[in-house]
Amino acid sequence: MAARAYWQGNIRLALVSIPVEIYAAVKSGASISFRQIHEPSGKPISYEKVVSGLGPVDRDEIVKGYEVSKGNYVLLDDDEIEAVRIESKKTLDLVQFVEAHEIDPLYFEKPYYVVPADDLAEEAFIVLREALRSAKKIALGQLSVRGHEKLVALKPCGKGILLETLRYGDEVRQGQSFFKGIGTDKPEKDLIDLASSLIEQKTAPFDASEFHDRYVDALKKLVEKKAKAKGKKVLEDVEEPAAASGGNVIDLMAALKKSVGDSKAKASSRKTSTRKTPAKKRA
Repeated sequence: MAARAYWQGNIRLALVSIPVEIYAAVKSGASISFRQIHEPSGKPISYEKVVSGLGPVDRDEIVKGYEVSKGNYVLLDDDEIEAVRIESKKTLDLVQFVEAHEIDPLYFEKPYYVVPADDLAEEAFIVLREALRSAKKIALGQLSVRGHEKLVALKPCGKGILLETLRYGDEVRQGQSFFKGIGTDKPEKDLIDLASSLIEQKTAPFDASEFHDRYVDALKKLVEKKAKAKGKKVLEDVEEPAAASGGNVIDLMAALKKSVGDSKAKASSRKTSTRKTPAKKRA
């Protein structure tokens, strides 16, 4: 099944308009979700709209409300909400360019791929991509989708362009209030050296395919087994991580030294296993 475009329109830089299509860069079907089921009948549970003290109510009596104080709501109907929706525009204006390091990773939200809409748009698209790459800048704009306006950032991505939606300033909590209780004393140099050695030993190129959600994998296997067992109960034996010995007081130096030693031993074992077994000597 061909991917469906999330948005189609024009990227505009001054007087230049580039027809593009935008596609979601991530999949949403990787996780497992459950429905509540009535076990005797095997049918899914549905939910009624109820009011405390009144019971079930008709759908045409329901409006949206915003809580302005405890128990007090401003009521809004669909027409009032619709009247303030942003008109969906088919143009994404690039209004500002910034250095990549200026945007804190906290603001990045969801990635999308941007491609030229047709062959005629390709030349202008490539010019924009290479200009961004040469300047080492990120383009900013606001994308209107389904009545909402999203702040977005665009940057080169291989032969295409990556668009990422950004959180607005009032959506991000500043970390200073959480970190203010952390001490400012610098640790001993030996401790930092050991930790740095451990980091160096475990440094490798990033490959997302090397990591898996083990809980989701286990759930998928359980669902498969359950389906084959035709409803019979299936219990999996899950290996629990070994409990940490000792109390809360940890000898940090000893723990780091042991970690570095264990890491070196594992690395040496991997190298040994990859070597070919030598041929036996003649008698």
